[in-house]
Amino acid sequence: MNHADAMRLALSEAAAAGARGEVPVGAVVLGPRGEVLASAGNSRESSADPTAHAEVLALQQAARSLGGWRLSGCTLVVTLEPCTMCAGAAVLARVDRIVYGAVDEKAGAVGSLWDVVRDRRLNHRPEVVMGVLGEECAAVLKEFFGTRRIR
Repeated sequence: MNHADAMRLALSEAAAAGARGEVPVGAVVLGPRGEVLASAGNSRESSADPTAHAEVLALQQAARSLGGWRLSGCTLVVTLEPCTMCAGAAVLARVDRIVYGAVDEKAGAVGSLWDVVRDRRLNHRPEVVMGVLGEECAAVLKEFFGTRRIR
């Protein structure tokens, strides 16, 4: 599966999360051969869990699928630039690559506000591919928050 196809799957997860009242972020983990190992959408509200970001949930599922926490050879695809927690989780999981759509100027930790994944002090630095279907990913978030603004 290529990055755009995986991002479309992540967008589907984001839409499902938004329909549940969650911030519409979706994530997919691709295995070493490009196969889908896991996919998830945000579920912080429904689970009352501050760590239930789409990326963390997808990384957990992928680790269970592979039977171990090391996700070497895997790609994390996410609709929004990961935050510090999610970027750190991807580094600790040893994913080879992070692919994201929309830039998060307020909390992004993969190049915009911080750059956790490229910190040379860490022992693992995944490749980063940014902007895949970025406009589509940003539009989902803008629409979601646009309907919730107090006027």
